Amino acid sequence: MRTSVVSVVLFTADLRLHDHPPLRAALDGASAVVPLFVRDRAVDAAGFAVPNRLAFLADCLRDLDAGLRERGGRLVVRSGDLVEEVCRVAAEVDAGEVHMAADVSAHARRREDRLRAALEAAGRRLLVHDAVTTVLAPGAVTPGGRDHFAVFSPYFRRWSEQRVRPVLDAPRSVPVPDGIGSREPPARQELSGLSPGLAPGGEREGRARLAAWLREGVEDVEGVGDVGDVGEYEDRHDDLAGDATSRLSPHLHFGTLSPVEVVHGARNLGGPGAEAFVRQLAWRDFHRQVLAARPAAAHADYRTRHDRWRTVEAAREEVEAWREGRTGYPVVDAAMRQLRHEGWMHNRGRLLTASFLAKTLYVDWRVGARHFLDLLVDGDLANNQMNWQWVAGTGTDSRPNRVLNPVVQGKRFDPEGGYVRRWVPELAQVPGTGVHEPWKLRGRAREAARGYADRVVDLAEGLERFRRARA
Repeated sequence: MRTSVVSVVLFTADLRLHDHPPLRAALDGASAVVPLFVRDRAVDAAGFAVPNRLAFLADCLRDLDAGLRERGGRLVVRSGDLVEEVCRVAAEVDAGEVHMAADVSAHARRREDRLRAALEAAGRRLLVHDAVTTVLAPGAVTPGGRDHFAVFSPYFRRWSEQRVRPVLDAPRSVPVPDGIGSREPPARQELSGLSPGLAPGGEREGRARLAAWLREGVEDVEGVGDVGDVGEYEDRHDDLAGDATSRLSPHLHFGTLSPVEVVHGARNLGGPGAEAFVRQLAWRDFHRQVLAARPAAAHADYRTRHDRWRTVEAAREEVEAWREGRTGYPVVDAAMRQLRHEGWMHNRGRLLTASFLAKTLYVDWRVGARHFLDLLVDGDLANNQMNWQWVAGTGTDSRPNRVLNPVVQGKRFDPEGGYVRRWVPELAQVPGTGVHEPWKLRGRAREAARGYADRVVDLAEGLERFRRARA
């Protein structure tokens, strides 16, 4: 085995310079490194390269390249089969080692195995680093006699007891060998089909938003503007109109923020809000350890209920109404329109819209999960699929037959109707809580709601259909 003079750092879902263990290890063990990103054609072929995520990715790559150039380096961008491209770059610079972050999907693990075998055949080593895209590695905590936790609460207790590794500083210098061919990082403006309100990506943007979130409501941190307040998170995270969540999920998905650094930052602040926020990061790790142990859960029921789902063909009109935000249930429609406009949706909205499709309409959860992945900038396989399964009752929920009533939920989490009126202009002039039941309006209020969609299903009928199916 050759002594490494040059190492390759393969960036995947860790597009940052701060708290980056693979980059730090490569710099410690070599005189120069090649920071490499490969646009993997297998990801494109699988349908995951959708416009919103490609645009955010373009921002991230350009920002990463800028950060590396400030440190004397640059990002090398290639496109094609990831294994072939990494091996080609390693051969060009005679690298002894390739460093990368661990991932959990079946595709990522097969890719890692192929890459290791190809590198070893050429006398090179692949070093895979844990706790880069997660706080704890999948498998870091397990119940006795099993390979993963199937229930969140005991997982969270064990997760909370573990020591979280320290945060690593960004490197001051990143020496990169000369003469390595690279494609120009893509630009957002080259893409079409984007959500109009799609947020910008990149490590600078993510760190600015994190700083604002952890500084208890500080405004205009590096141009981010008004953001939520982690101190109020426990009380306000379900407030649809208040929009009081961190909106950090796209940055965690692309790795422009380190989940380890986010946890340390929140815990340093302390308090009920920070504790509730850290719990959400533990959910993210929980889903990854489930998917790592059961890769098929990305497309198959984790716990089958022997559902006889209605097909898209049988429920075509209802499914299209759900996708377009015209089901006749205002809070559902508001959330679906937010998704289409921003490429992001409030977490409470995700629960409501998923419950409506899977249980009220009784349509296969995979139909909804695919639509979310088509639009969500934070479209993460583990979180998206396992959350959809949780709502559908085929996942880790201990109450698989629970059904969320969109009227009750709307009145509870959007009591003044501000969220609905923001996203459903047909109801913008309807006052008060009547906005959640427009079919009950009378007189002028009824006129104000003219043009809004009729209900695609009666809630009682949908509930009865679901109960019969699950009987």
